[in-house]
Amino acid sequence: MTVLELDGVDAGYGDVQVLDSLSMALDTDEIICLIGPNGAGKSTVLKTVFGLLEPWAGSVRFRGEEIGGLAPETIVREGIGYVPQTENVFGSLTIEENLRMGGVARDDDLESVIDGLYDRFPVLDEKRRAKAATLSGGQRQLLAFARALMMEPEVLLIDEPSAGLAPNTADDVFADVRAVNEGGTAILMVEQNAHKGLDISDRGYVLDQGTVAYDGDADALLDNPEVSRLYLGG
Repeated sequence: MTVLELDGVDAGYGDVQVLDSLSMALDTDEIICLIGPNGAGKSTVLKTVFGLLEPWAGSVRFRGEEIGGLAPETIVREGIGYVPQTENVFGSLTIEENLRMGGVARDDDLESVIDGLYDRFPVLDEKRRAKAATLSGGQRQLLAFARALMMEPEVLLIDEPSAGLAPNTADDVFADVRAVNEGGTAILMVEQNAHKGLDISDRGYVLDQGTVAYDGDADALLDNPEVSRLYLGG
């Protein structure tokens, strides 16, 4: 079942167009990886879905309902979370305070949700009173995921989860992405490490100049010699 769909979307910044009639879809419980060269529009897709940018044309639908142009706070309440590449936790706050900030839009008891996240991610439980600024890069990224999960989204948008991380730490973060997905959250992810990103994904889209150049099963994209030559360094 399709949970998120973009159809013929144009979007950009000021008068600079980045997305050009872009179409893609994300199914329930699926991981999709967006790859492509710098400037291809990958992060712009996430920002357009999350309401940080308003689509100039086309449609963005969540569970069949149009959400294009809605404010981010409305989209969060609809059931979509977002983990940006940078500034995705509050360094001066503790882990627990970060989680409570992530659930600020909830109108029910936060305790059971926080306890559930501690059960899923024991390292956060162990360090719940630590300031986020003292965490390792991988732990900060895990906290960013958990903070976004405080609203129990159906879809999580993740921008460059492995950026700036050492290879071993990046592997841990990719394992965390899979754990989030296995908990029932569909994921649309932008990833600079195309091989690693596709390796944990069900499907992928290759973006180039703001539109879809290739799409398909992740394994098929990894095995495609043209995709490998042009986009994977093969």
